[in-house]
Amino acid sequence: MARQIIEALHRAGFQGLLVGGCVRDLLLGLKPKDWDVATDATPEEVLRLFPGSNLVGAAFGVVLVREGDAQAEVATFRTDGEYTDARRPEAVHFERDPRNDALRRDFTINALFLEPESGEILDFVGGRADLDAGVIRAIGVPEARFREDHLRLLRAIRFAARLKFDIEAETWEAIRRLAPEVKTVAAERVRDELTRILTEGGARRGFEMLDASGLLREVLPEVAAMHGVEQPPEWHPEGDVWVHTMLLLEQLEHPSATLAWAALLHDVGKPPTFRAADRIRFDGHAEVGTEIARKIMGRLRFSREDGEQVEQLVANHMKFKDVRAMRESTLKRFVRQPKFDEHLELHRIDCMSSNGYTEAYDYVRGRLGELTAEELTPEPLVTGRDLIAEGYKPGPLFSEILSAVEDAQLEGIVSSREEALEFVRGRFRVGSSELYS
Repeated sequence: MARQIIEALHRAGFQGLLVGGCVRDLLLGLKPKDWDVATDATPEEVLRLFPGSNLVGAAFGVVLVREGDAQAEVATFRTDGEYTDARRPEAVHFERDPRNDALRRDFTINALFLEPESGEILDFVGGRADLDAGVIRAIGVPEARFREDHLRLLRAIRFAARLKFDIEAETWEAIRRLAPEVKTVAAERVRDELTRILTEGGARRGFEMLDASGLLREVLPEVAAMHGVEQPPEWHPEGDVWVHTMLLLEQLEHPSATLAWAALLHDVGKPPTFRAADRIRFDGHAEVGTEIARKIMGRLRFSREDGEQVEQLVANHMKFKDVRAMRESTLKRFVRQPKFDEHLELHRIDCMSSNGYTEAYDYVRGRLGELTAEELTPEPLVTGRDLIAEGYKPGPLFSEILSAVEDAQLEGIVSSREEALEFVRGRFRVGSSELYS
């Protein structure tokens, strides 16, 4: 589709080139995620050429061209005016020369143009050499580039981690000097960039670079606090909480965002609960960590669904040590949680990043293979209406009665409606909804 757009631009007398990340990825032998086209046609001219397109960045000359499920952004060559909010230029000037467009971009490897028919690369900033050398380099004066948009501080880390590149010395020093400025970036933009670092590959290296640059203590001080927090060597021979967490990140392979964030935050409650009297303890660290995770999820404006999933992963990660001792009903309730595969995978990489003991993981995997969906979530044998018909008074304990019946069902104690009602009659006093003492 991008090729067709470029051909249509050429037929109309305009320039049309692939640009940015798609060119970078093609040259690296990677599959581009997005296709961006740059042109000297104005947005109005692009809209006339492609009826039904949307002007998604009117001030910046960006038109979204769609065809079925496919889409590509078509942007007019431009230069940027002054940045006063550390995010967007106050004004832009549309250009005819792609060189001027290249000079306003962030990093050299993202400023390459490709003519798809001839295969010609237009490189005005040395991006091809930096690709070959594996280097992230800001275009022009690094500090000026970063002051234009403080999110670029995090983007530099993301590209270096994902591509396994080094950051050029002056660019790196500018990141370190300006690290406190990342606090001015909107929480949603920080969240999205950190999520990409966690999920696009190279998560461990990315977070080690965030830490070394000073960015981590600005965006996630709770994670930076893991440094130097010792752990019991018999359970954690790998080292302190920071080392353990980095080992977890190293094992992430194309994870969901929630699993990746839970891997980062599962032990975030250890620094504030650390005790070392007779031995090292982290009493209640899962509960404390859940509350810290809740605050981080809120601060970074996660959706309620994603925030709750991360909280549940942090809250439950220590329960695996008790699975063999759980009652059958407790185990079944545990493993039927939403997205339990994420709980299981978090436990596996937690084990593999510490003592390597996977007995609980293997046990749960075995039980999941044995249990049917009906055994895990059986149809209720009795309802509130059944309880009312039996003479029980509606009230707060109704849910406790129904839960007790479900436990008995999960335990295999009752299997029919009549058995369930007999169970209720034998345990709860009719007329009061109170347990027999």
